[in-house]
Amino acid sequence: MTRSRPPRPSHRPAHGARRRALTATVPLALTALLASASPAGATTTGGAGAGDPYFPLAGNGGYHVAHYDLDLRYDTATRHLDGTAVLTARATRRLTRFDLDLSGLKITGLTVDHAPAAHRRDGQELVVTPRRALRKGQTFRVTVTYRGTPKPVTDPDGSTDGWIATDDGAFVAGEPQGAMTWFPANNHPTDKSSYDITVTVPQGRTAVANGVLVGRRTHQGRTTFHWRQSEPMAAYLATATVGTFQVRQYTTRDGIRVYDAVDPREATAAAPVLKKLPSVLEWESRLFGPYPFRSAGSIVDHAPDVGYALETQGRPVYDSAPDVDTLVHENAHQWFGDSVSLTSWKDIWLNEGFATYAEWLYEEQHGGDSAQKTFDALYARPAGDPLWAYPPGDPGDGANLFGTPVYARGAMVLHALRTAVGDRAFYRVLRAWASEHRYGHGTTADFERLAERVSGKDLDAVFTTWLHTRGKPSRP
Repeated sequence: MTRSRPPRPSHRPAHGARRRALTATVPLALTALLASASPAGATTTGGAGAGDPYFPLAGNGGYHVAHYDLDLRYDTATRHLDGTAVLTARATRRLTRFDLDLSGLKITGLTVDHAPAAHRRDGQELVVTPRRALRKGQTFRVTVTYRGTPKPVTDPDGSTDGWIATDDGAFVAGEPQGAMTWFPANNHPTDKSSYDITVTVPQGRTAVANGVLVGRRTHQGRTTFHWRQSEPMAAYLATATVGTFQVRQYTTRDGIRVYDAVDPREATAAAPVLKKLPSVLEWESRLFGPYPFRSAGSIVDHAPDVGYALETQGRPVYDSAPDVDTLVHENAHQWFGDSVSLTSWKDIWLNEGFATYAEWLYEEQHGGDSAQKTFDALYARPAGDPLWAYPPGDPGDGANLFGTPVYARGAMVLHALRTAVGDRAFYRVLRAWASEHRYGHGTTADFERLAERVSGKDLDAVFTTWLHTRGKPSRP
């Protein structure tokens, strides 16, 4: 995530317990699973949330979604959405009831394994009672038909995300909560799935989603786009952005299929930056390991009221023409945030600190300031500066999730680590993190353990000082 203009206080910028206590923490998902264990035959319900401390109702318990098949029809004139979502899921415990996350849209039908299922709305929760209890380990299919005018969700910091209407379509960016504004989901990063996303829009509009474009057809004044995201993806990274776009497709020499969609009003400014995408991906691949997806590209919309870009998986979405730093940042997220995902939103620095440090490294290796110079300039800020307002390892709540400490001080954590272990070990740590957790999840404690294992050093003082301590640290 990158802000493209001056942020609101404590929002996404443009560009603590001690570690040993963290390592003893039982992962939230495991805690919830153990707590929910019940005798066979008992009434068992899926949790209304995944247990995230910042977003208690985000996600759901009791099942894992393996695949989403979304079939959408969007009228850009009326801003009306008709949708059918088919979720193929597996019960992780016996279920007589389970929840989905869905905000605002009207349900017109719901079945579980083709049988009508009782359902009710409870805020953002869609509570489903199947006709028959689902066995632990059972694969089941939920089909939800729905319609309405999608509305974005307001985040704790006052920003909006989700389905955001534009003058020619919609800017669809879901971090952290917005997926539920346009499809029923298990809306937490701990649940990753493959996707088929089919979007029908008025002829002349383009619908861009994640993965590879596998089909396009026009009939009776409407065009249908079928996208397939095969690698696992968290719901907040899904997009179905609609607009009037100039499209360019090509394949890089590494075999990555690139699809760029650019609003004509942004085309002149975007062209020289998007031209650098293949070289940026090659550079990041040398540092972080092989690019994790089959597809790449950019969605450059004209959405002046949005104010940010998002690392939607495989194809970041930008509210306007990005600069090179933003292009580097959002594509670094393909490794750090998209392929390797969060276990808790508290660990957001693992996404934003890493992507910000990628900007520093790119500048350092392409004729700009060294990472040390950038670090020194930040450290020179006084103790009362917002940079030191809270430790990046614990922003405190959702309102601070995209604040300066997460981005800039998060990057400072990585520079302090690099200084402590040396360049060779540092880059081995980054590559090991990306490879060992590829398509999975990680925590801050996981990263700290990996850094010590790879470097062979005791790094408790580094992480305590830069990641977990409130206020401006004393310089070593």
